[in-house]
Amino acid sequence: MTAVRFLLNGQPCSAEGVPPTTTVLDWLRTRAHLTGTKEGCAEGDCGACTIVLGRRVNGSLQYRAVNSCLMMLPQVDNCALLTVEGLAAADGTLHPVQQAMVDADATQCGFCTPGFVMAMFAFHHGGEPADDTLIHDALAGNLCRCTGYRSIVEACRRVAFGPADRFVGEGAAMAEALSALPPCTDYRTGAQTFLMPRSLDELLAAMAQMPDALLLGGGTDLGLRVSKDREPLPAVISTQAVAELRQISDDGALELGGAVTYTEALPYLDQHFPSFAALVRRIGSRQIRNLGTIAGNLATASPIGDSLPCLIALDATVTLASRAGERSLPVEEFITGYRKTSLAPGEVIASIRIPFLAAGREFAVYKLSKRFDQDISTVIGAFRLQRLAGKVGELRAAFGGMAARSMRAASLEAAITGRPWTPAWLSDIDALLARDFTPIGDHRGGADYRLRAAAGLLRRFQLETTSGTAMRVDAL
Repeated sequence: MTAVRFLLNGQPCSAEGVPPTTTVLDWLRTRAHLTGTKEGCAEGDCGACTIVLGRRVNGSLQYRAVNSCLMMLPQVDNCALLTVEGLAAADGTLHPVQQAMVDADATQCGFCTPGFVMAMFAFHHGGEPADDTLIHDALAGNLCRCTGYRSIVEACRRVAFGPADRFVGEGAAMAEALSALPPCTDYRTGAQTFLMPRSLDELLAAMAQMPDALLLGGGTDLGLRVSKDREPLPAVISTQAVAELRQISDDGALELGGAVTYTEALPYLDQHFPSFAALVRRIGSRQIRNLGTIAGNLATASPIGDSLPCLIALDATVTLASRAGERSLPVEEFITGYRKTSLAPGEVIASIRIPFLAAGREFAVYKLSKRFDQDISTVIGAFRLQRLAGKVGELRAAFGGMAARSMRAASLEAAITGRPWTPAWLSDIDALLARDFTPIGDHRGGADYRLRAAAGLLRRFQLETTSGTAMRVDAL
């Protein structure tokens, strides 16, 4: 058994003899006796469990807020873990973020406050301006039942571009201390095993050694089995430290490694596919995006997986790696049914390749959900359009929430090709969509609603592409 080693509030820490599926939240509260971090929902929605992880980047530390309730203990190996107890100075002087919360009168019952403080600490260290949109994004993963948010937003505004804190000066030393810690690649307790390979060859060898092991990307989905169901998973193999899976390239196309997080992908999506980037910001909070991966969303193959219609509409391909070599196939073919994929035993998603939009092609994706931020989709529609002389040269229309898997509307695409791209020529799209989909009805929306909503998304796409003005439906 190898110990999990990390820095806990600046001090070296070694954890061993603890089941690997112990959540970081439970370990903090029951083993480290740091009870400032709270459990509210145990599924990454409320933010009460927010901590900050510091990872080495170019000789210093990069701080990210994460949900400790969704993380298994070995995931903090070789990280600097910060909790609310570690922010104040040794003499008790509050950190600027904590002081801002006091000065803005931004607390009431206090249960959610530690999570807000840690999310704001990460915002403080991100060097972002006091822009209301950015502040909203930074705090969207934290819920408060008491204050109404105005005072919390004001506190966050005060720490944007604030004075450098002691963690800036200590960053290089903490990064050096982390580099001296031996990485944990094989953690075992009792009948449970958690492997953390560092290369693709090591990952594939581990998968061959333990073919029934669960692959862990960020854990924003798999983590629920631990945090909510308390399931003692026998064997887990993490992909997060595999160097080959963390690569990003945008030379000719955007290629994202299988372990690239949403946060790491966002700058590239902003540049090449801004509508896709806007969707990613609604998939989950920063805490979720700092852990979750697009490859994990794809592998889950949920019919309401937000990124899947985008990848299908953009004609993305997925590269699968195994000890026998690599093979590539369209994402559309990779998903074979309800939560089913073409992954063969011993294969892992090595990368996802998204072709850039050719000249004259337009792309947009729209999501309907009961709540704007961090909610499961009712219907999602992604569209790629090529217009020729005012008519539809090609339309790829992919929908989620309409069938057992995300898929294209084949009848719609065929019928609309060659038509003028005008509202009058979209009059029969409801009937065309009904040929392609027989959606279910559930608590998120009835079958009729889903059909009408999907047609409405296409009509919105037509209006936006012809008017040149985006419709802010979230502001209506």
